[in-house]
Amino acid sequence: MTAPLHPVRTLDARYYTDPEIFRIEQNGLMVRTWQFAGHVSQLLKPGDYFTFDVAGQSLFCIRDKEGEIRAFHNVCQHRAHELVKGEGHTGLIVCPYHAWTYELTGKLRSGPNIGSVPGFDRGEICLTSVKVEEFCGFVFVNLDPDARPMDEWFPGARDELAAFVPHFAELKPVDWVEIPENCNWKVSVENYSECYHCRINHPTFANGVVKPETYDIQPQGYCLRHTTECQNLDRMTYPVDLDANEHAGEYSSWFLWPMFSFQVYPGNILNTYHWRAIGADHVVVWRGWYTIGGTESDIIKNLAAQDRETTVEEDIQLVESVQRGLKSRGFRPGPLVLDPACGVNSEHSVQVLQQWMREAVDG
Repeated sequence: MTAPLHPVRTLDARYYTDPEIFRIEQNGLMVRTWQFAGHVSQLLKPGDYFTFDVAGQSLFCIRDKEGEIRAFHNVCQHRAHELVKGEGHTGLIVCPYHAWTYELTGKLRSGPNIGSVPGFDRGEICLTSVKVEEFCGFVFVNLDPDARPMDEWFPGARDELAAFVPHFAELKPVDWVEIPENCNWKVSVENYSECYHCRINHPTFANGVVKPETYDIQPQGYCLRHTTECQNLDRMTYPVDLDANEHAGEYSSWFLWPMFSFQVYPGNILNTYHWRAIGADHVVVWRGWYTIGGTESDIIKNLAAQDRETTVEEDIQLVESVQRGLKSRGFRPGPLVLDPACGVNSEHSVQVLQQWMREAVDG
């Protein structure tokens, strides 16, 4: 007799509401995965730097005199003062506290009166470095010194993205907005990673940008690859030149677990999402739009405004409602809709995500 099949159910609410689980993620997942730091346009010349936070750690990236991008913990090796703030340019890294001075490679160069200390070996002191990679014009770091390269985490994603945006090396941010959401970061990521809700909740996106019936999401390593066709040109909410690139008529997205996504709209328009988890029930989503040289574009300006007023606002309402519902005594983990044929009305991508989420907490 065949054993009955049992539907796959969603994660327990505690994965999204328990501050202890968020602490486990901060101390584990966030320090073992590739995290977005910034854009290479912030590091055009040797000495250019910018600061950022990952997993509660203050870090900074800087371009050295040989042109290499380096990343360091933002802390002096003398008495733990922070070294730099914001972004800017410097020939040397000088601690504001006691003027200990470091080369752009992180090696200690000098410090007041250090020569009077018996046995002081300047060569033994260096800023604590962090693994860093450039990925299609974007800078990522990993606090795990043994982390595998991004191409092993996200196989094929680099080449695919370059095919959709062949001019990525010329891009600069043209519009950047921070969107706070009162929900757990995983609620927001799950919402992004399925289009089962699109026809119901995103009429502008579903009717004026993509053809939902062609939407699908498939895993590639620790990447979720979204693919779909653009809507009929007479229904598109902005003009698209289908001859501009072989992928101009497609929408595609590469979600890089756990907190970043490249999204290419029809017409080869690059948009990015970056989730910054603030607490168990609060996340800030950074949305970026890019043009060649950072020049103004009426098409992108209008598309960004349309996206903010429709899809983004609609998603805020959805994810914040889910977070409230997860705190309800009446919630029981429900079954995921897993269609063997996949497609837009299947939650197979959420199943993959939730497996990664479970492993990050439970091992």
